[in-house]
Amino acid sequence: MKSALENVLLKSQSQFHPVVPFNAATEKIASINLSKSNTELTEEIFSNTKSFSSYIDAKREKANAKFLIGGYNELRVIYKRSLLFDEEKKYSIEKPAAQEPRRLHIGTDIWGEAGTKIFAPLGGMVHSFAFNDNFGDYGATIILEHQLDTIVFHTLYGHLSLKDLAPLQEGKYIGRGELLAHFGEPKDNGNWPPHLHFQIIASMELKEGDYPGVCAEKEREKYLANCPNPDLILNLLKYVD
Repeated sequence: MKSALENVLLKSQSQFHPVVPFNAATEKIASINLSKSNTELTEEIFSNTKSFSSYIDAKREKANAKFLIGGYNELRVIYKRSLLFDEEKKYSIEKPAAQEPRRLHIGTDIWGEAGTKIFAPLGGMVHSFAFNDNFGDYGATIILEHQLDTIVFHTLYGHLSLKDLAPLQEGKYIGRGELLAHFGEPKDNGNWPPHLHFQIIASMELKEGDYPGVCAEKEREKYLANCPNPDLILNLLKYVD
């Protein structure tokens, strides 16, 4: 059974402005598999930002695609590249019975050129923003708060250009289709190949400027319930070959 949020997003789907510029008549978008089943993506590749970026670029070029897209509810090993997601390593000395590392991705990633424009899909207020400047983190991050048919929810934009945070203030209104941000370079985006992490969040759970985009597999049900499929707003997967 769909949640009230999912139902209202489905009802409003045709009204959302594109989050990234994409012309289905002349451009292509392709899927990318970053799950643990992708054995060609080795730890040697994804641990180094430059080699990881080259891997993504090569995949995009081979597909002749403007963007690569995927990742929602995808179990990944690439988060081994950062202690931020690996509780076993982070607490191995202090906590022998370590927590399960976070490996399940709960947003959608759109991989493309640094500087790619990002637009607000619908009007909303700036809930919060931050520069989450840890290796493997979101880097520059913006969270908007929206309301549709009395239902309040949020959209998170991660791995942005740091300059996009400068004009913001909490409570600022962002209109539908307004230029919000750009895909950041690795120095701004948490040391990742350029991409947008887009996530829908029902409850922010009192968090500001940040919300988990990756969870432990055992917490899948909880986080997927709070973070429905981003394509309800993105509406891009229908264009994937």
